[in-house]
Amino acid sequence: MIVNDFERFNTNHPDLCTSLRWKRIYLNVEPDPTVPPSNDGNFWCVHTQTCIGPDGKLAEPGNCLGHRPCHGTGKCG
Repeated sequence: MIVNDFERFNTNHPDLCTSLRWKRIYLNVEPDPTVPPSNDGNFWCVHTQTCIGPDGKLAEPGNCLGHRPCHGTGKCG
């Protein structure tokens, strides 16, 4: 299945895992539409501290939804 970039990197999905992190969530400013985005594509899991989740799959918004066994728990299975 091919997923477009909007779905793959959508950080506003209602079922996004609470263990997913990215640089933008630590900035305390409103996004400026006149400034091109940068580095928002770097994601990591708080449990593994890497771009790979506890289940061995890539940690990014399109993957970190409720269908993963580690969703929000840091556990696989």
